[in-house]
Amino acid sequence: VRAGADGAPPVVTDGPFAETKEFLAGWWIVEVGSEERALEIAAAVSAAPGPRGVPLNMPIEVRGIPAGPPEV
Repeated sequence: VRAGADGAPPVVTDGPFAETKEFLAGWWIVEVGSEERALEIAAAVSAAPGPRGVPLNMPIEVRGIPAGPPEV
């Protein structure tokens, strides 16, 4: 996910994923109700201000985490 330019919707692409050793700068686990909300948060992070206040527009990788086995 990358922030859209000038308020445009975020740009979402589907894989292939970069290898973690080449790309990882940090990670967050965010619990949300839908994939759409996760993409909204990722787009906002992508648009975070960098040097001199210019949006970074850095790619943010979004992956789902399985809920795990049901409780018995």
